[in-house]
Amino acid sequence: MKSSKLLNIGFGNYVVHHRVVSIVTPTSSPMRRVREDARNEGRLVDATQGRKTRSIIITDSNHVILSAIQAETISQRFLQEDND
Repeated sequence: MKSSKLLNIGFGNYVVHHRVVSIVTPTSSPMRRVREDARNEGRLVDATQGRKTRSIIITDSNHVILSAIQAETISQRFLQEDND
């Protein structure tokens, strides 16, 4: 069985590394719609711990995860996991 690496998305929250499809910033109108659609369909996971949303992570299962960590920071962690 393949071991699953975890991607730290901040404040003690993790996502399975190989399930991540994209890491985006939440400021554009299309991303706001993605977030709202996911909320309405029960696919939204809020991992911000009450802080401001700074990135949106979309998984292969079409779940949308909100994080309070900058998208650039998460993408660096993602790339670092790829190299390990």
